[in-house]
Amino acid sequence: MAKNKQPSQRQLRVGEALRHALSGALERGNLRDPALRNVSITVTEVRASPDLKNATAYVMPLGGEAADEIVEALGRAAPYLRGVIAREVELRHVPRLQFEVDRSFGQADHIDALLRQPEVARDLDESANEP
Repeated sequence: MAKNKQPSQRQLRVGEALRHALSGALERGNLRDPALRNVSITVTEVRASPDLKNATAYVMPLGGEAADEIVEALGRAAPYLRGVIAREVELRHVPRLQFEVDRSFGQADHIDALLRQPEVARDLDESANEP
């Protein structure tokens, strides 16, 4: 997908259906991988490719601990999760799944920390008081 091209409505609908199915599968906890046992994982977004053959799921474990290890374990569990999705979501072809850590939480924290710096806060207060 091109960087400046917005996803189609169909991609958005499929991505949301996949996110919902993945969240349910992870919540039920039927995964055998020891790295995925007793771990709460949030699926923040699923982006489907324009041809709907591939999908990237952005995930974040509760607390953000061992995120890379969990993404690796989800990659190993992808065939099983694809089967779960096939039973729950009505699609002609179930996309191949890839998993990535959702880094948007860290970016938001970083921006918040920058805005709280005294020199930035001072500049923001001065610009708010200008007529």
